[in-house]
Amino acid sequence: MASKPEPVYQIFSFRDSKTSPDPIFDLPDQCSAPSPAAIVIDNGSFQTRAGWASPAAQPDSPRLLFKSVAARSRGAARSETQIGNDIPNLEPLRWLLKSQFDRNVVVNFEIQELMFDHVFTHLGIGSEGSVAHPIVLTEAPCNPLHCRQMMSELLFECYRVPYVSYGVDSLYSFYYNTTQRSLQPPHTGIVLSSGYHCSHILPVIDGRFDAVNSKRVNVAGSQAASYLQRLLQLKYPGHLAAITLSRVEELLHEHSYTAVDYHEELEKWRSPEFYEREVHRMQLPFSGKVPGGCVSVEERQERRAQQLRRLQEINARRREEKLLQDQERLDRLLAVQELLEDGLLDHFHKSLVELNMDSAEELQSYINKLQLAVEQGRQKLLHSDGAEGKIEVSELEPPMDDGDGVALIDSDFPEDTLPEKPANLVQPVFNMAEYHQLFVGTERLRCPEIMFQPSPTGEDQMGLMETLQYVLARYTPEQQEALVSNVFLTGGNMQYPGVKERVERELLTMRPFQSHFKVTMASRPALDAWYGARDWAMQHPASGEGGAAVGWISRQEYEEKGGEYLSEHCASNVFVPMKITKPVPARTTEPSATTLMSTGATAAVTTVTPALSPSCSTVAANVTLVTS
Repeated sequence: MASKPEPVYQIFSFRDSKTSPDPIFDLPDQCSAPSPAAIVIDNGSFQTRAGWASPAAQPDSPRLLFKSVAARSRGAARSETQIGNDIPNLEPLRWLLKSQFDRNVVVNFEIQELMFDHVFTHLGIGSEGSVAHPIVLTEAPCNPLHCRQMMSELLFECYRVPYVSYGVDSLYSFYYNTTQRSLQPPHTGIVLSSGYHCSHILPVIDGRFDAVNSKRVNVAGSQAASYLQRLLQLKYPGHLAAITLSRVEELLHEHSYTAVDYHEELEKWRSPEFYEREVHRMQLPFSGKVPGGCVSVEERQERRAQQLRRLQEINARRREEKLLQDQERLDRLLAVQELLEDGLLDHFHKSLVELNMDSAEELQSYINKLQLAVEQGRQKLLHSDGAEGKIEVSELEPPMDDGDGVALIDSDFPEDTLPEKPANLVQPVFNMAEYHQLFVGTERLRCPEIMFQPSPTGEDQMGLMETLQYVLARYTPEQQEALVSNVFLTGGNMQYPGVKERVERELLTMRPFQSHFKVTMASRPALDAWYGARDWAMQHPASGEGGAAVGWISRQEYEEKGGEYLSEHCASNVFVPMKITKPVPARTTEPSATTLMSTGATAAVTTVTPALSPSCSTVAANVTLVTS
């Protein structure tokens, strides 16, 4: 009879990769002459990507890629803030972590300024007081006007850039991929974007973003990472410190997948054979210490003796430090008292003011108290008995559990009365290797699923595909056919295996019978936004005839039209000017007259404002010239 083959376990190790600081590059010659090349910055809420929009720039990829986070040691100065890859490890609690984003909108412009400083410095821009290169910057869909105004003010006023262009990252990715597929413009389609904080449904009609019908879902990569961390910490309470956010993000990016049929996939995991074959065992650092293991009475007594010795040393050191402090203060007070004995009254009264004392009697009272405290401290150091040591220990020692209290009981009974059970009988059979492994099973598909079903995380909102169905329902059937014929998936949270197949299955369910649709995944979901912005900047130079080209904002336009102004293009938001209603001045009910008199003048100009009825919409003024 053939023996059953042993299952092949999938055991993985956490990389725990440490980032290395970004190098400071030299400014390429082809990026400064004959005209300054544009700097493309994909300002993402998870990662920032920056590089040059120049065909001769090498390499043909973003020069800088770093996390959009700033870290500062608690109590450190602003100049000691570290950015992105300069932070060796994000986990220690001594770091004070901050981001410039609230959800996907920039609100902390102090941190944003530090990000720009990091980008410009490492790209090799060393000019003083200004950055002489146009800037292409990504922003959130339907970005608030106030946030754009603050960003324009930062770029134009602080860095004095000549031109700025704003665009939506997912629309840049859509523009780049449709160009790569050689589709004829204008393009029509619908973009499904999922990043770190939010997911978006962005319709594009005839090459322009339809902002009115776009929708946002507040579920994305950060919520999936938090959900996975919570699941694993509940499953493995003994490894709370080992399940860090960095390791959870590694699990999401490399070990998770999206189920085409969620409930059917969960049924597969009920099978023990399927579980053993598909579960990913994540190896943790090995430690020989067994949690909750049986400790013998001798080990407890030895541990308690070491604790007592350690606490006695701490108490002795504290007594010495307090004795030195009291002795120093006593010497200072005695020196002040000597001033009085020597007859130096001015210096004596000045010293009393510095000590916040009023008279010599108060000084003598403090000296007596300190002399008594110093003498008692010396006596404690020289004649400390055991009882005093026990009292000190009992005050400082943390409360013990019931098990440790057994070691203090005198052995009035013979040891054979209650024989101690062997360790192998008290504790069940324990596999040390499996204890230091995290079994990631159904969590691999449950966490990416919240993008389609947010309810497990407590979010009371629609999923991504349900929101897509709601957006499509706002269009005519002809427009719906055009939109679903080009469904485009982009964003870092769309990189799970099986996302495209899941979207196709959901569309097949919601669309009419025998209707056609096409789903396309971005070639590089996390980087195509930067490549699209770079290609757009190279095809649309900033300086044109008569000022800034289409899609660019010049410094003159910023000063004339305000910081919230946006020059629209194929990958930008829709500019909605801010309408400010000016308050109507208070109207008086009685006529008012103002007479301007001058010395030696023979004429007076009188302006008369008649009373206006509420129905009047204009103010009329009668000017009468009176000559005497």
